[in-house]
Amino acid sequence: MNEDLKSIARRTWEEIFPASDVEALREVVGDDVVARDARPNDPGGFEGVKQTMLWLARVFADQRWEIHTVVGEGDTVVVHCTHHGRHVGDLMGIAPTNRQVAYQYVHFLRFRDGRAVEHWSVRDDMTLMRQLGVIPAREPAPAAPAASAV
Repeated sequence: MNEDLKSIARRTWEEIFPASDVEALREVVGDDVVARDARPNDPGGFEGVKQTMLWLARVFADQRWEIHTVVGEGDTVVVHCTHHGRHVGDLMGIAPTNRQVAYQYVHFLRFRDGRAVEHWSVRDDMTLMRQLGVIPAREPAPAAPAASAV
């Protein structure tokens, strides 16, 4: 069963979200799913997840999720991935930049009867904001002082 859940999680990010496939999303997400870090004012349940998926498609063109690791234990699957895309739509007040972005996510999904019923995620917003030019790029670390001769 755990391998099945891991496959469902992988399919969600590799196929369903990039294609904005609402019907396929309905197959893998429960009607009463709880999104622990939903955007403000999003409805709950499946409708909220659907709206987030469609919103991401408006904000980022050429989306893809590069899966690095999928780990499952019991009814929970963790997916570590990088979201790639081109910023073409309003991102919560940030006008489109047409810049390519690639920032990491870690998704935690809890399943019941083969469908996600709970979701948490951790996203690297600092990297995303740097790539969009909203905050300055990180300064390189200063060089270590040269060792003195003894």
